[in-house]
Amino acid sequence: MTTSPAPRHALRGAAVGAGLIAASLDADAREGRPPQPAPRGFTLIELMVVIAVIAIGTAVASLALRDSGADQLAREGERLAALLESARAQSRAAGVPIVWRPVPGGFAWDGLPATADPLPTHWLDTGTAAVGNAPVVLGPDPVIGPQAIVIQRSGADGGVPPVTLATDGLRPFSVEAGS
Repeated sequence: MTTSPAPRHALRGAAVGAGLIAASLDADAREGRPPQPAPRGFTLIELMVVIAVIAIGTAVASLALRDSGADQLAREGERLAALLESARAQSRAAGVPIVWRPVPGGFAWDGLPATADPLPTHWLDTGTAAVGNAPVVLGPDPVIGPQAIVIQRSGADGGVPPVTLATDGLRPFSVEAGS
């Protein structure tokens, strides 16, 4: 039986390759170095790609989550406190009292100077409303009477505890959650 030249050539290449591996192992042994194991594990690029994918997934998930009703109500309270302090400063500058009062769907400002920029008159969230209808007088005097406003959410988020904005007349309005 004769063998074709191709398989004989392939066998000769395999033998030469095995000889090179043996020669390199012998060279390591002759120089006193232990043989190097084959590299295992992940490369830095692979780890960076995985971390980038996780970071993008986390960012998308955090943006997709909505604020809770309590967070929205607290944000409304902080916004209203800032608006009340702005109106209080305008009242002192103009020397006239400014009155804040709740109205259906928002609130109104009475007594704002004509030269002043108009203040917002609506809630950021349509489910927010002030409890009661007592007006808040922001007088021109530096010290006003103690006053408070209670805001709450209605509708599906009606179970959220109300938020109270209060001042003792000297300090700025502050937000107290869960009152």
